Amino acid sequence: MSKNFRFKLTVILIIFSLLLSLLIAVLDYKKMQKQIWIGQENKLLMAEEKIIGNLKTIDKVYEIFDYQIAEKMEQYSRELLAKYEENPNFASWDFEHLKTAYGMDIYILNAENKVTYSSFQPDIGRDFKLCCESFSKLLDTRREGSSFTHDGMDLQAVTGEIKKFSYMPTPDHMYLIELGMNLENEEIFKQFNFLDTINELTNEIEVIDQIQVYNSDGYVVGVKSDDGDKLRIDGQFYAIFKEVKESGQYREMIVNQPDGQLTYRFIPYQADEKRGFSTERVVAIVYNDHELRGVLSSYKNQFITQLLVILAAAVALSFIIARLVAKPIHLAFHDSLTGLKNRAAFEDELQKRLEREKSKVALMMIDLDNFKAVNDQLGHGEGDRLLQVVAKTIEEVIGSSNFAARVGGDEFLVILDSIHSKKIGEISEELLKRINEEISFYNTICEYRC
Repeated sequence: MSKNFRFKLTVILIIFSLLLSLLIAVLDYKKMQKQIWIGQENKLLMAEEKIIGNLKTIDKVYEIFDYQIAEKMEQYSRELLAKYEENPNFASWDFEHLKTAYGMDIYILNAENKVTYSSFQPDIGRDFKLCCESFSKLLDTRREGSSFTHDGMDLQAVTGEIKKFSYMPTPDHMYLIELGMNLENEEIFKQFNFLDTINELTNEIEVIDQIQVYNSDGYVVGVKSDDGDKLRIDGQFYAIFKEVKESGQYREMIVNQPDGQLTYRFIPYQADEKRGFSTERVVAIVYNDHELRGVLSSYKNQFITQLLVILAAAVALSFIIARLVAKPIHLAFHDSLTGLKNRAAFEDELQKRLEREKSKVALMMIDLDNFKAVNDQLGHGEGDRLLQVVAKTIEEVIGSSNFAARVGGDEFLVILDSIHSKKIGEISEELLKRINEEISFYNTICEYRC
């Protein structure tokens, strides 16, 4: 059997096994990577559904008794309106006493939508035209009207406290009397507090860095601060916030940090029943890639280890397969004694060369005279050795570009491809000369014994 053939077969099997193993390993790694991404996305969807669901729950709960609160706020607003008609000088009003009597904060907004008087001192001087353009336009509409209006759950612009607000225009349309009721102290809010859900999700889910709920003007709901400006979304995020609020479609922004990426996902929220300005919100979930990178790094190391094991196994298996199948494959097209091609291989090769366009071939048949005498006088062992010597001689003379085969006991065929007739004659003469030289020893012995 040709060692060269087995070597080629082994190399081919190794390359095929390596490529197949690498392809399977890479596809498996990509599949695993996708599953990790899906797993993280599911966590985020769960957090999103939970916070949105909590917001919807509290909106529905407040909707149930919202009108009861609104009736009380309307009653107080009309009492304050009557007080204004009796005494339009707000400077003389005792706002602290009114707050104690009603259990609500009172705000007086002038025609410029600026808080001029209030029981809540930090809000005096707040200009809604500067901070909240869309809300300021709504305040203009309400001040020009004549009816009582109220919003759902909203937040105090400075402190971040969650409140319910109502509005009553004065008959001269110069002012808006606003009432603010703190909802955080209400038992129902404590039972359905979405801020607790936010803290719970942030602590439980490692990939989430922060969850914030913004009202229609971009203020963070539930975050308390002495500086109201710190509570409002700004910079590069405000444009996305505004787009999400207007389009009703979620958006994401990726921010690169020294220790990884932060993804800001902005999700629009609208209560099932819109009540005023405050039931339109945007939920922002900020999540990191720390866990994802850690898991991917771990799986990457496992992938490399598994790949090396698979590659080593593939190489070893290739050697084993090559040794098992090389010989039968080789013998299917080769003569087992001489190593030359057999009759099947010869017919196949001749057909291929004849089918080539404008291809010319020469056939040469070689037969050993008195070969039977060698077997009879010297034995089949010497006869086999003689055939091997002749086969080797034929291969050396015709060269690697031509084709030689053993098709019978002492019969050999040679295909010479596209060679001039003069060259064919030279090859024939060289073959006769070399073969006669190689078998002269056998001729001498046979002549002596015969």
